[in-house]
Amino acid sequence: MTPTMVEHSGLDIMCLNKYCHSSSSSSSSEHDKKIFTKLKLSLSGDYPRKNAEILSGQYGTNLLLIGAALMLAIAHHDPSVKEEHLLSFATCLMILQLIWMMWYILVRDRQKSTRTEKDVHATTCWIRGGLTLLALLSLIMDAFRIGYYVGYQSCVSAVLGVYPVIHATHTVAQVHFLWFHIKDVIKSFETFERFGVIHAVFTNLLLWCNGVMSEAEHFLNNHKRRLSALGYENLTIEHSEPDCNCTTSTCSMFSSSLYYLYPFNIEYHIFVSALLFVMWKNIGRTIDLSSNRKKLVTKTQGLTLGPILGLLALASTIGILVVYITHVEESLRMRQSAISMFYIYGIVMLVVMCFAGASGLLIYRANHMPLDTSKNPSRQLDTELLFGSSIGSWFMSWCSVVAVLSTSSSPPYRWTNLIYSLLIVLEKYVQNLFIIESLYRQQENGEREDPELPAAPEIFSVTSSLAPPYNGIINRAYETPDRTCVTMENEQEESGQVYRCPRKHSEVPLPVGTKVVEPPNIKRQILKNIAVLLIMCNISLWILPAFGCRPQYDNGLEQETFGFSIWTTVLNFAIPLNLFYRMHSVASLFEVFRRV
Repeated sequence: MTPTMVEHSGLDIMCLNKYCHSSSSSSSSEHDKKIFTKLKLSLSGDYPRKNAEILSGQYGTNLLLIGAALMLAIAHHDPSVKEEHLLSFATCLMILQLIWMMWYILVRDRQKSTRTEKDVHATTCWIRGGLTLLALLSLIMDAFRIGYYVGYQSCVSAVLGVYPVIHATHTVAQVHFLWFHIKDVIKSFETFERFGVIHAVFTNLLLWCNGVMSEAEHFLNNHKRRLSALGYENLTIEHSEPDCNCTTSTCSMFSSSLYYLYPFNIEYHIFVSALLFVMWKNIGRTIDLSSNRKKLVTKTQGLTLGPILGLLALASTIGILVVYITHVEESLRMRQSAISMFYIYGIVMLVVMCFAGASGLLIYRANHMPLDTSKNPSRQLDTELLFGSSIGSWFMSWCSVVAVLSTSSSPPYRWTNLIYSLLIVLEKYVQNLFIIESLYRQQENGEREDPELPAAPEIFSVTSSLAPPYNGIINRAYETPDRTCVTMENEQEESGQVYRCPRKHSEVPLPVGTKVVEPPNIKRQILKNIAVLLIMCNISLWILPAFGCRPQYDNGLEQETFGFSIWTTVLNFAIPLNLFYRMHSVASLFEVFRRV
């Protein structure tokens, strides 16, 4: 007892000492160190991944800026920087991307035994099929470029012949990569793969910018020739033909045909860069199995009014295009009538699209379906691209509004230009809302799964769970009737294995071969017709500017207000974005059609 008492008294005396706080301070300092260590680990847990994202993003951005600097120097016609330098730079980037894709495919072949996670939302078969069609047209353009080089090979750089060959090889390899690997969620060599994917993204963006610049320069030169024929002076027309004679008789045909294929090549590269950006965002991502499913319906019953009106819009678009191109270079009166015809056609088209989009929004508001808030990089990118690409045509439309209200001249199409410009703004508002509302709506029960996913041969109930199924012996005598069936479904495309819930004896199985006839859903049929109509209308509004019907160059109102150089700069910025918006809207609306 005494030693214990002495020990306790000693401890008490020590606590009365002025250094008594040292023990508590040491324990608190250790506690602070532990907290700091935990905080440091929590802050640096994602550091390598975030660091790789930032570094790779800066790398890709600087690649694009180098190419943009070369393009600006070429546009200024600096004799020290020529087109061959830009094509050499783009060729090197394509070769590096080819090396990376070959390396990735070889690594994937060696890891066949390892199951790779896939994001089923990354793309669909019809998107890859559309990109394949655009790639085929790009290959035809490469063939024309090779034929053009063969005719002028005595006086042009060899880069003009090497570039289309590398571009064709790059196109074939990239389409193969998109078909078989674009859905992969990369979990190995993440930092290196992130640089490889972002290199591919910005290589395609640079090729898109090069195509846009070439096509805009060609159209601007044609516009200058038209103005010179009408009596305007002080316009410098740049001649891009080589300084020697063509050795074949097809050089002029190859040269003129290239610019009809540029729109398809431009759309190909911008769509590929968007898909590869989704792949870049998916690197290292943990896929949520419960949301990594797509339930889509491809029924086409009740499609009458939408396709009929859409085909009518497409046919009238072809007629407007032919009439406009043939009359815009004739006399002043014919030119004004062609421009007026375009604006009247555009007003009718935009009013129909606004009414269709607003009707779809009203149906969604009346349906009260909840929104899908699960993480989906592909859907988020669709939303951002719709908004970002709308800026170009909005800016062009507001410039036209300012020009119409401030100009002193009054051609016959002055006020139709004003109405058309305001409707462009309104139509994009309504269509963006309709597309985003459709993509973020949860799908109704009873829809079948995406055909890309493995289908079950029987009718069963599946609930997502991270717990593995029980593989041992189950005594079914002790099972309760309301027991939930915990299952796990493999969402990978390569495997068809699905865990099925046992049926209860009270359930009546459906006879094999019978077909359940669902009652027609009027709202769903109306939404499908609206989606088809908007698809056709957006294709029509893409065809017109893509193939030369651009009244913003020819009406003279904006050019009188802003000046020739400023207005052409605005158009060179806005028209490519508008073209991309229309084609991207077609892709998004087709997804809406499948989800309805």
